[in-house]
Amino acid sequence: MTTERITFPGNSGDTLSARLDLPDGPHLATALFAHCFTCSKDIPAARRIAARLASMGIAVLRFDFTGLGHSKGEFANTTFTSNVGDLHAAAAYLAGRGMAPTLLIGHSLGGAAVLKAAGDMAGIKAVVTIGAPYDPEHVTHNFSDALKDIASVGRATVDLGGRPFTIGKGFVEDVKAQALGPVIKGLKAALLVMHAPRDAVVGIENATNIFAAARHPKSFVTLDDADHLITEARDAEYAADVIAAWAGRYMALTPPAPPIGAPEGIVRVSEADSAGFLQDVQAGPHHLRADEPLAYGGTNRGPSPYGLLAAGLGACTSMTLRMYARRKGWPLHHVSVDVSHDKVHAQDAGTPTAANIDLFRRRITVTGDLSVDQRQKLLQIADRCPVHKTLEASSRVETELV
Repeated sequence: MTTERITFPGNSGDTLSARLDLPDGPHLATALFAHCFTCSKDIPAARRIAARLASMGIAVLRFDFTGLGHSKGEFANTTFTSNVGDLHAAAAYLAGRGMAPTLLIGHSLGGAAVLKAAGDMAGIKAVVTIGAPYDPEHVTHNFSDALKDIASVGRATVDLGGRPFTIGKGFVEDVKAQALGPVIKGLKAALLVMHAPRDAVVGIENATNIFAAARHPKSFVTLDDADHLITEARDAEYAADVIAAWAGRYMALTPPAPPIGAPEGIVRVSEADSAGFLQDVQAGPHHLRADEPLAYGGTNRGPSPYGLLAAGLGACTSMTLRMYARRKGWPLHHVSVDVSHDKVHAQDAGTPTAANIDLFRRRITVTGDLSVDQRQKLLQIADRCPVHKTLEASSRVETELV
């Protein structure tokens, strides 16, 4: 992932600070991320979700709203409406670069903001809310003790998360005037509502109300025991995985296939967790993970490198048999291939110069009204699998037809 530090003018003309996380592989789509109330673009949830989406081919722009983080302007003069204006400014910046967003993601009050912005933003195909309030006025619960002072004096300094913020009367009046129900009902994009049932900041009933107000297509995914800020890395990664898989149904995330005979391209592998062994594997538009078992210091969230190698042999074998049977018109009903390997990657990695020949054991199960001669021919064809041939140049493959 490549991250660009950028700035652009916000709703009021103040310079907003942003990060644009770009995929290392094909750029399949662009998302715009709106952070939570008084948060910033750099909170762990925003960084982790953006990184995971970028690894899947989705560029993500995350920025600080006016007066927050590294953005210019006075936070005391901002409102919910000005936040929505900042979102439009961010979308205009992306459009100017030829990468207009098709996906909006909003966390907490940022979720309410993307719901409001989506109706007037061209090209939006999908909207995701994470721990969002149905009523923007819900945010005033964070400083309810200061509401009287804000009403009488016009502003007040409140403590939010251990930091002082000046809240203006305009902000309070603006969120009080918002009604998202009709906005959500009129949404012309697919909606994914994500919420944690134990969210102690924005209750789960908010997700229920958002979901009920929306028309189809709409989806609801629970974040289980995650907290409001999605503090845990595993929760942020889960949210990103779900968002990418869900959004693929509504956005064109698959690039055109290369011409026949052209190379398949680069498979890019990058660390997802430098404290362990988890890897992001990007093969064109396809994303998967590699890892090691718990016993070897991994988190067991993906196959080991040897597991991926065995998967390549098994997949190629099955495909080769299917192609041959289809061409011959044989009644091959189903193929499955079990592949075992005589090494453990985590152990073998310490002795990369081991000279012993790798042994792959392949057990092929075929079903269908096949003759003995046809079955025997399929056994021979299995040895013509291209991956088999590649491995056999330095490895031995034993095959058993079941």
